[in-house]
Amino acid sequence: MPEPSLQGPSLARATGHDRPFRVKLRGSVLTLIRLPNQRQIRGKLHQLSTSGGLVHLEKPLDEKLKVEFIFHVGDSTIRERAEIMFPMWATQGWLQPFRFIELPEASKNAIETNLLSLVQSGQEPLP
Repeated sequence: MPEPSLQGPSLARATGHDRPFRVKLRGSVLTLIRLPNQRQIRGKLHQLSTSGGLVHLEKPLDEKLKVEFIFHVGDSTIRERAEIMFPMWATQGWLQPFRFIELPEASKNAIETNLLSLVQSGQEPLP
């Protein structure tokens, strides 16, 4: 599998930009998405940042749907609420953007630290 790559500024604080950096995971991180009706859907994260990301799904979800994302990145398990955005057709399924809702500082720090560690080490994330 290809290694994760950094996109955008390496660190928002270091460059003075407000936008968080994004890491392309290319589907190497699996996620469980819990819907409001408690049904669960599996997906693969293609991009991730502290503001949200892009997930590959077999079938698209409704825009503005509030869900819970559960995934492992580095040595952390992230379990946070997110809002689904408008899907895009991909070769095999759908790419669906999402944004985190009120991400706690502890989760934000865990995501940022683990993504930076993945990029700096050049290692692939474990599913």
